[in-house]
This record gives sequence, C-alpha cells and structure tokens, in this order.
Amino acid sequence: MNPSILVAGIGNIFNRDDGFGVAVASRLAMTELPANVRVVDFGIRGFDLVLALLDGYDLTIFVDTVARGGAPGTLYVIEPELAEASECDIVENAHGLDPVKVLATATTLGAVPGRVVVVGCEPATLGDDTGHIGLSGAVEAAVQPAIEMIRSLIRDFSEHRTEAGVRSGKARTL
Repeated sequence: MNPSILVAGIGNIFNRDDGFGVAVASRLAMTELPANVRVVDFGIRGFDLVLALLDGYDLTIFVDTVARGGAPGTLYVIEPELAEASECDIVENAHGLDPVKVLATATTLGAVPGRVVVVGCEPATLGDDTGHIGLSGAVEAAVQPAIEMIRSLIRDFSEHRTEAGVRSGKARTL
C-alpha cells in the first residue's frame, strides 16, 4: 500500500519571496505525480490546512520561506520536532499560517501526523514592496530545484518506509 502524502504550499504572494511555497505548489501540481500525492496551495489559509491534516497523511511536506541566515535562494530540508508543535497555542487567525501552530491545532483536534518535513527557501526580500509582485531572482531560481527536492523526498519515503514505521511515526530518516 502506498503512503498518503500531502505537499502543502504556504505563503503570501503579496509579500514577494513569502510566495515561494505557493509558487512551488502551483508548478508541482502541473507535473505528473503518483496518485497517492496531493499537492495544495494553502497560501495563508491556516484553518484549511488544519482540516487537511485531519485526513491523516503518512508524510506531510510544508513548502515555505525560511529565514535562517543563508544566501537568498538557499534550500533547506528541516524535520521539525513534533513535540514542540503539541506545546504551541492553537491557530487564532483563520487567515494566518504558522506551520507549528497549524500542527498543534490539528493534533489537538485528533490528527495523528506521520512524518513532517519542511522544504524551505531563504528569502531575499519579505514584506510589502509596493509596486512589485513576484519572487526575487534568487528565490525564483530555487523553485525548480525545490520541486526536484520534493520529488526526491516523495520517492525516498515511498521506497524506504516500513508498514509499522509509518503508522507509529518512526519512518526511516532520509
């Protein structure tokens, strides 16, 4: 049986590079993917993502902008501590999206998250650049490599998981 996989694009297209996750999800959704993979552009709709997580995915990949001090366009694969999510306040704004709070809210409502991975991109610019919309050049250049990274995560997870490991949350690390 194939694991169920959710790829969740996160971000605000009106805040320049914050739209990275949305751009990746939009382009990834236009490619051929296995039937067990669902790609959704959640934008800033945190409550919609909470509801989706209640479906119980074996692997959830959040795609978002992540400021970690690297060069703009640097890609990261981060496996967040799910214990941190369970200790966080719930989502208080249906139109805001903090992935840790989304996970906490979904868990509070009964979701049993499988493996959670964040594919993040270092932004060049965030915020309102009045008169400008779209990703900076460095972040735009990272979209296709991020898609390839996500396809690799999906392939590796599907090939290396064990039936017992997926349901217990102990899937093999890539």
